[in-house]
Amino acid sequence: MMNSPASLPLESNLLVLFDEIYRAQSVTRAAEKLQLSQPTVSVWLSKLRRHMRDPLFVRTSGGMRPTSHADALIGPAREALRLLRQLSDTERGFDPTRAQREFRICMTDASHITLLPRLLARVRAVAPRVRLEVAPISATTARELEAGEADLALGFVPGLETAFHAQSLYDQDFVCLASAHHPRIRKAFRLRTFSEEAHVGILSSTSYPMVKSALKRQHVERRIVLELPGFLGLAAIVSSTDLVATVPRTIGETLAAIGSVRVFPCPVKIPNFSVKQYWHFRYHHDPGNQWLRSICSSLFTNAVKARRKA
Repeated sequence: MMNSPASLPLESNLLVLFDEIYRAQSVTRAAEKLQLSQPTVSVWLSKLRRHMRDPLFVRTSGGMRPTSHADALIGPAREALRLLRQLSDTERGFDPTRAQREFRICMTDASHITLLPRLLARVRAVAPRVRLEVAPISATTARELEAGEADLALGFVPGLETAFHAQSLYDQDFVCLASAHHPRIRKAFRLRTFSEEAHVGILSSTSYPMVKSALKRQHVERRIVLELPGFLGLAAIVSSTDLVATVPRTIGETLAAIGSVRVFPCPVKIPNFSVKQYWHFRYHHDPGNQWLRSICSSLFTNAVKARRKA
């Protein structure tokens, strides 16, 4: 069975011409804009009319006006052109200055405070039309990365090590936080102080089990009187009470910079860990994913090196 003209694929150059004539309401101006000869435009327009089984444009005193059928087609035609241009852009690479893409990044609530502000500022500066969505690190993160529902995961996520690409951004050690106006803690924060003072713990932190395990191995007691689901309220609690907290250095120094909180070296030996970015093998060569990873790498690797040299 032979296909009718209307069932055959429509060439993209005809869609471009249709859009331009609709916009200019003039065949002559459309030809000039597209740098085409009048005979070429006439041939293409005839093909369009046969394909659509409609004149599409009729000559009036005000120019070439679209028919009702052309009015109905212009929206889908422009959407098809947008998708074709997006495919073309993907083949050529990722241009952050022109890209209109949304990236979904999984991260902990600690990263909302330490990493997200700098990442957002850089993305807005170099890719003004790119949009970010932040999702939590959870049991579904691996599936989301594999399915393409998330582009990247940032943080310390041991479960992703074996099945995903991972790049270390910086190493983390632990510090202790206390109020700048703490009634007993002044210049020193020794092991005895650690054991005697009341603590606040962060349940959502992926490093929390590391702290508990290190304390157990070294037979160090810690009296926890408050456990928080995340880091959001930690600065307010520590700055306004006599509770202390043991946290990764980056979150501790960030909270100290924005509140009445002091940072002390942790008197307990707790193993360091690496903050990494993780992505699935399927998207290793995706230009947009590569661009996002390069932003994270340049931001956080260099920032931590600079801080250590300071």
